[in-house]
Amino acid sequence: MKYGNLMDIVKQKNIVIPIYIYRIFHKFDIDLETFIFLMYLSNKGNKLQFDVLMLAEELSCDMKTIMKYMATLQEKKLIELKVTKNEKNIIEEYISLDFYYEKVAMNLVENINEKKEDSSTIFEILEEELGKQLTSIEIEIVKAWKESNYSDEIIKEAIKEAVYNNVANLRYIDKVLYEWAKKGIKTKEDVEKNRKQFKEKEKPKKVDVFDYDWMEDSNEY
Repeated sequence: MKYGNLMDIVKQKNIVIPIYIYRIFHKFDIDLETFIFLMYLSNKGNKLQFDVLMLAEELSCDMKTIMKYMATLQEKKLIELKVTKNEKNIIEEYISLDFYYEKVAMNLVENINEKKEDSSTIFEILEEELGKQLTSIEIEIVKAWKESNYSDEIIKEAIKEAVYNNVANLRYIDKVLYEWAKKGIKTKEDVEKNRKQFKEKEKPKKVDVFDYDWMEDSNEY
């Protein structure tokens, strides 16, 4: 399919692309042309009869290109070809978009969870993890973290670290933040990298055991 043909289809309003879907399409790991083809299928609705010739004619491209898009979408687990019988008991193939809908739904749930987590303040998260209201002194400690340019992201990671180690108190969290700052750890990605490096160091080292034949040695006496 030529790029011009794709743009013509979009301009003619034959394909509707929701803003949300456009924002997350990079997660599908497909190129723009394949994405527009997927949107075309989505606009047609689930269980579209698989007719390569019809698809090629409607999209003004060759059948080889249609098969390429189909193969990519199947490989990425976004569509599935299914077989059914029609009213005349004739076997037909149709395109199922169930996988695509599932991925969109999962992304929606993840997005909602991320927004919930982002909307929670450090004070709310701490009170939930500590199981009590913060004292005035504890509130001042949190304010001091912010004044020390610790981001909310890194403070949340330090809280997770404390909870994971079953030491959910501000003194431990403060120590974690201090140690991370010394190592130059400033983001969630830095924290994950540091944890990975720590786990690698903790792996037990392989010890070579010297294979000594004690029976043979005893026979010499």
